[in-house]
Amino acid sequence: MYKLFLTFLCVLIGVGTVSAQKKRTISGLVRDEVTGQTLPGVTVSVVGKQRTKTDAAGKYVLELDPSDKSVQFSLVGYETHTHALEENQKILEVALNEKKEALDEVVVVGYGTQRRIETTGSIASVKADELTQMPVVNVAQGLQSRVSGVQINQNSGSPGGNVSVRIRGTNSINGNSEPLYIVDGIQISNSGGINDVSPLSTINPNDIESVEVLKDASASAIYGARAANGVVLITTKRGKEGATRVALESYYGIQKVGKKLDLLNAAEFATLENEVFKDNYYADPASLGEGVDWQDLIFQSAPINNQQLAINGGNEKTQLSLSLNYFKQDGIIVNSDFTRYSYRLNVDHKINDRLKIGTSILGSYSTNNGVNAGAETLDGGGVVTGSVLGAAVGAPPTLQPYKTDGSVFPFGEQGNGRYREVVNPLNFTEILQRNNIKRTLINLFGEYTILPGLVYRASFNSDIENRLYDNYSPLSILNAADVNENSGSASKENRDYLNLLHESLLTYTTKIGDDHSLKFTGLFATQMENYKMNRISATGFPNDATANEALQLALNRTVSSEKTSQRLDSYMGRINYGFRDKYFLDVTARIDGSSKFGANNKYGFFPAVSGAWRIIEEPFLKDIKTISDLKLRASYGVSGNAGGIIPYQSLATVASNGGYNINHTWLTAIGPTGIANPDLRWEKSKQLDIGLDVSLFSNRLSFVADYYHKRTDDLLYVQALPLSSGYSTMIGNFASLENKGVEIAANAIIFEGDFKWSVAANMTINRNKVLDLDGGVTNERFITNYTLLKVGEPLGVFKTYVFDGINQSVDEIVPGYDGRVGGHKVKDINNDGIINANDQIITGNPNPKFIYGFSTNLSYKKFDLSMFLSGTQGNDIYNISRLSFENPIGQRNLFKGVVNRWTPENHNNQYSSPFIGGRLPISDYAMEDGSYLRLRNVTLGYRLSGLKGVLSDVRVYVSGNNLFTITNYSGYDPEVNTFAGSNKEIGVDNLVYPQARSFIAGVQVNF
Repeated sequence: MYKLFLTFLCVLIGVGTVSAQKKRTISGLVRDEVTGQTLPGVTVSVVGKQRTKTDAAGKYVLELDPSDKSVQFSLVGYETHTHALEENQKILEVALNEKKEALDEVVVVGYGTQRRIETTGSIASVKADELTQMPVVNVAQGLQSRVSGVQINQNSGSPGGNVSVRIRGTNSINGNSEPLYIVDGIQISNSGGINDVSPLSTINPNDIESVEVLKDASASAIYGARAANGVVLITTKRGKEGATRVALESYYGIQKVGKKLDLLNAAEFATLENEVFKDNYYADPASLGEGVDWQDLIFQSAPINNQQLAINGGNEKTQLSLSLNYFKQDGIIVNSDFTRYSYRLNVDHKINDRLKIGTSILGSYSTNNGVNAGAETLDGGGVVTGSVLGAAVGAPPTLQPYKTDGSVFPFGEQGNGRYREVVNPLNFTEILQRNNIKRTLINLFGEYTILPGLVYRASFNSDIENRLYDNYSPLSILNAADVNENSGSASKENRDYLNLLHESLLTYTTKIGDDHSLKFTGLFATQMENYKMNRISATGFPNDATANEALQLALNRTVSSEKTSQRLDSYMGRINYGFRDKYFLDVTARIDGSSKFGANNKYGFFPAVSGAWRIIEEPFLKDIKTISDLKLRASYGVSGNAGGIIPYQSLATVASNGGYNINHTWLTAIGPTGIANPDLRWEKSKQLDIGLDVSLFSNRLSFVADYYHKRTDDLLYVQALPLSSGYSTMIGNFASLENKGVEIAANAIIFEGDFKWSVAANMTINRNKVLDLDGGVTNERFITNYTLLKVGEPLGVFKTYVFDGINQSVDEIVPGYDGRVGGHKVKDINNDGIINANDQIITGNPNPKFIYGFSTNLSYKKFDLSMFLSGTQGNDIYNISRLSFENPIGQRNLFKGVVNRWTPENHNNQYSSPFIGGRLPISDYAMEDGSYLRLRNVTLGYRLSGLKGVLSDVRVYVSGNNLFTITNYSGYDPEVNTFAGSNKEIGVDNLVYPQARSFIAGVQVNF
């Protein structure tokens, strides 16, 4: 028995040994297919048997039996992946795709989400990695040329500079045409002048998960009186269940000006000066050579720097996402910069199966040091003295920038005061123009499931912002002879904004059998906006020692303050119906009541209806395998633009009109300034949209096409009043205009596998037309000397004389304008023998015929390459700087072409004579083609994976931005508008701060 037992034991040990020898292990790394980041907490298993989880670095080790033929990988929010094993395979790396319902197939639609196949409106989505593909200060820059139907202009290249966004054209004349932005439920707006910091620059683009652009009335009407210009929904990154993940990103780069203007050198300038003034002031012009290059003095190589830390993680009850960011961008013009410190905290907590609470907090502190660029004036001297670029172009190259002690050398102290009226461009870099912005966006919400399918959500949102403007113009930049007791100016201005919003949202979702789906949404919201401003300004400082920090030292001081308040109450209902995932119908109605509206129009009604037919579900298409999806959409709705009305415009208003001297005592007086208009109401847009969505070849090729027609009525405009009324004008809802156009977007996946290649392109054609200005009283009205509003024409068209060369003799001069031999000649359009207003015609259109964008992404194993281009075609730019810098009136430098100016010996037919002594007539001489194609970004990256230790993934990359621009435009930058977000003065260049060309290197590290 004993021997039998030993024999049996040996057999067991032998069998166990053989079995142990046949067991094996497999190991590897699990990543996100899109981002390439490693995924901790992934369950790796043989179904029903062994299982393990990936560690913090995304790595796993799993022991297998000889019979195991496949391994399964699963993670919440990702598609489960099963991989067949090869014989003796020991290493297996896989990439998981996020579930379609969590990413591609679910879109944010405002007050909820929908599967993409259910959407009936025109909605475009942009992913986070596209937004931040190139270094951007705000989200609007990241959207540029990526979404059809959306035109975005970087009006100023200054750090944090102004951006204009137009969704399906400009929808107002005097009101705001910027879309409504909603960041995690918090409503904000974007506006400002050419030298202002964009409000969007206070939000860190790296915190954004996705952006949805609601373009048609069906999609945007749920926001009622604020949605006529479209809506941009911004969702920030939230925590995900799983192990805690830490990500670091850092990049550093150098920016340079992309182009300098070609100017006269010192010798050429001196020769011209002698001709203009006939005094031989410069005895030997040729000896002066090149002289001072003022553009080199104001432009610099400027660093750009970004540091980001993000932490993400959580369990099934609580998820958290935290980020910290530091961003610093120096401007390519000296002494201009933008610095932002920001943080974001998103928390979601599930108290029980019915109750969930959470918060989103975004905070930032930013500082902008700016310089004036792009003077909003046509006057020749104003171009030179009103902005740093104008002064740099016009500065005589024969003068000196600095004194021997290193301080700025005023021009009035050089050349015996000959150039007293010309400003040293370095003056503008010495003026303090600082804007400190503190901003906090807070969203608190609670969500309670009352019954299965019935959910109540309450949110409390606030946008709290404080701006402090510091300004000081020092004595040191003044000509010594001009300094007096009132010299030196300073100001401090505080602006406080408080926006509070409460929303109560009730949603009921149900299915009726297998065929019908219903979703009911009801909303009550109330919003309050408060604004306060306090300002003190002063002149007459003893010295520059305290700048604007001791305004009590000034001889003269003035104070002012203001306060406004407004309220908006809203009620909204929406029904979403679907039948067999084939037919969909959405009906929306919203009522908004605003304190800004007139007494007779306190409430507005904004309905919309839309439907979609997924033709792919029809039996006659079932067997066509090349078509993956085919959907026809149509919508019609009404939305409003309450942003066109400022508070109290419907009321009779009074203000200080200066005052009166009564009995040798100055008394402040108050008088009426505005007439009451109880009928004042919101601007109203009615929009029709017809769209087609097509996907082919297993979704590898997709198209989206839309036709839209939008008519906007009740536009705010000024109507003249009879003098007997006691008022000259009244603001009312008089004007109307339309936008209609076509949008096309296409995406293609060309290759998949180790080598991946995808491309995307979009194009927008929009036609804008003014239908009425003031109830038929006026047919046209000049906004500037060259910009016109005219019924039947697009907004902002240019109306000028037609340039016809140079008057070569007295006989060529047509009477009626200040024509001179050697000066500009303009055409007598109606051939009546005199030049007058009847000879001015529409000579240009600043609205492009179409805009477009193209991007491509390639990757091969660990390498990735992306490229992004954009452009416009057919838009005109009125380059009014040419009217100053090609006009030889003396004392300022000019463009290089003036070397070939008209003289009695050189009958040039373009550049006028130095003897005409006056301003050039307003003609299309300054009109140029503003079309351009710009390579916005090229990025090359390499990913290091399989690292040991705490590091799970590292990607390094280099990027070039604004590398080249193909254009015939002669100015600094064809993407320009001196008048920033204006709806009427479009496509005007008065030497605006140009965009920079930049080269950066960065690293992304995941732990």
